[in-house]
Amino acid sequence: MTNSAWETLSDQAVAVAGVVYFLALLAHLVEWASLREVAPASVAAAGGAAGGEVGTGAVAVDTGPDRTAERARRVALFGRLGLLLTGLACAVHFVALLGRGLAADPNRVPWGNMYEFTVSGTFVVTLMYLVLHRRFALAWMAPIVTGFVLTTLMIAVIWLHSEVTPLTEALNSYWLVIHVVSAVIATGAFTLGGILSAAYLVKDRRGEATSGPLARVPSLPTLDRISYRIHAFAFPVWTFAVLITGPIWAHEAWSSYWNWDPKEVWAFITWVVYAAYLHARSTAGWKGRNAAILALVGVATLWFNFVGINFFSTTTQHGYAESAPAFVEPGER
Repeated sequence: MTNSAWETLSDQAVAVAGVVYFLALLAHLVEWASLREVAPASVAAAGGAAGGEVGTGAVAVDTGPDRTAERARRVALFGRLGLLLTGLACAVHFVALLGRGLAADPNRVPWGNMYEFTVSGTFVVTLMYLVLHRRFALAWMAPIVTGFVLTTLMIAVIWLHSEVTPLTEALNSYWLVIHVVSAVIATGAFTLGGILSAAYLVKDRRGEATSGPLARVPSLPTLDRISYRIHAFAFPVWTFAVLITGPIWAHEAWSSYWNWDPKEVWAFITWVVYAAYLHARSTAGWKGRNAAILALVGVATLWFNFVGINFFSTTTQHGYAESAPAFVEPGER
């Protein structure tokens, strides 16, 4: 295949992935709509592998045994369908990334500009959700994840899309793979942790429920514990990306470990916020609502650095991370 054919395949795969994510979102919305009159225990009894993973032991709403069983089966069916479609979308999403890398001459990793970073980041969010889905019983998170990924992909296609170009001089380094892989993994994990923290605040405000979508969300202590575990995993990965591989790569590209670049500064701000989150939990006993708020502040700084800096800063040396790649020499700041 020619480079242009690979690029076309990549663009088409992104479009197909978006459609499949949309279908997965619809399936999960139907699942949630059916949950309004069905308790999690009824879904589990109906044999819903996806729908019955998070049970609270609540009793079904008294709408008649036959109708309740029918709704429970519908919840389980659409839960499994949504999960299947999400897995399919993730596979097509990967094809889009692969095609993007093979479209370049020479072939390269698909992280040459902001469009490619965004497509890669959303892929990791979906992949991590699928990997952690059973371990942490995250079926309730499905419509949030698919909705977030679909929206971000639409933004990438409409406003960030750019043609495939060779890597700039600064990016043409093996440190690109080490630095970006660790940063993207941490970004995906922090995003999932942010969703858990937001769910904690919603459930804390509205209280426990015996039926409906909110009843499917785990208890507050469980949400708090899972969120902490995901953040505890992501933080050392982010530390490796921001404080180790980033400065080494900066020294190789610009002969300086630290340049007070806006992206460097905001990456460090993100690190400080999450360090405060983990420190407060382990020493001051900060749990629950306060910890969730701090985690949301962290994910806000993370995504502002990931996207916002490229639109609001004119001095960043990370110019290649914009939709129109450009490399700024150190002396041109």
